[in-house]
Amino acid sequence: MAGILAWFWNERFWLPHNVTWADLKNTDEATFPQAEDLYLACPLAFCIFMLRLVFERFIARPCAMGLKIQANGPQKAQPNAILEKVFTAITKHPDEKRLEGLSKQLDWDVRTIQRWFRQRRNQEKPSTLARFCESMWRFTFYLYIFTYGVRFLKKTPWLWNTKECWYNYPYQPLTVDIHYYYILELSFYLSLLFSQFTDIRRKDFLIMFLHHVATISLITFSYVNNMARVGTLVMCLHDAADVLIEPSLKNICKVNLMISWEIVGPFPSWWVFNLLLILLQLLHSFWSYLIVKTVCRAISKGKVSKDDRSDIESSSDEDDSPPPLQKHHSSATNGTNKNHGTNGYLTGVPYPDEH
Repeated sequence: MAGILAWFWNERFWLPHNVTWADLKNTDEATFPQAEDLYLACPLAFCIFMLRLVFERFIARPCAMGLKIQANGPQKAQPNAILEKVFTAITKHPDEKRLEGLSKQLDWDVRTIQRWFRQRRNQEKPSTLARFCESMWRFTFYLYIFTYGVRFLKKTPWLWNTKECWYNYPYQPLTVDIHYYYILELSFYLSLLFSQFTDIRRKDFLIMFLHHVATISLITFSYVNNMARVGTLVMCLHDAADVLIEPSLKNICKVNLMISWEIVGPFPSWWVFNLLLILLQLLHSFWSYLIVKTVCRAISKGKVSKDDRSDIESSSDEDDSPPPLQKHHSSATNGTNKNHGTNGYLTGVPYPDEH
């Protein structure tokens, strides 16, 4: 294990020429970032997650109720034992052949069965209230950490001065503000990384997971090799997008970061940071496209029909009319086997009376 760690933290990869890890050890005169500092982020991530549960329960939910946001979810599908068995035991997305077999068994038209499966899939999605509470938590944290970042950076001489930002790199001492900023940001994204598996699942789940991994990597590596000054700028810029800050700040900071690399010159880890930053930029461009698409739909229709990131399904031909009454059959048509009916639908299931 020691050999693997020594190989991973190779000085010639992570640090500029003629700089060693020994040069970044703490002294009586100055304190530098240490990798072990980041261990604190793990228990703090758990605390942030618990704080989120308290926030959503006692702050976000009352706010939602005050705004008349109800806990009603999507329209529930009409109870049907046969379709429920198919949905839970076989498939949630029946193909055309199976739909035709179910249509013959239930004496329902295919469109009605498709609507039932769509409503049944949506039925498992969280309510608007749950979405509101989740979004309010993220907005509140981003607003707080961005405000802290702006107040902290306003006191620093390297905010708009590229040369000052990289002056004496990597021998720049670690301040309490930078340490707090980094640990809190890392803790929050660690909590998001794991809570993503319990949060509302959206169509961009894997993309969001990749975003969290890239962000955590940037925060961790930039702290360890003491790129903390430029790291604080990137974090503040990143949080700005989540609280609807003017985009002009982004362009100025990007130019600042591009120029800064010419001052220190590239070294191997330089490519890692740039590739991760480019990855974040591509992900943000993708989400910008979804936002513009939603806004355009809202303008054209006069309202927002749905979030493009949502898994809630909808159809222009869907209406609120209930499916027709199913007919009782003693057995399935078109032949059966002992487990399933023709084309994958089930038989031998008691039919509930539907009214």
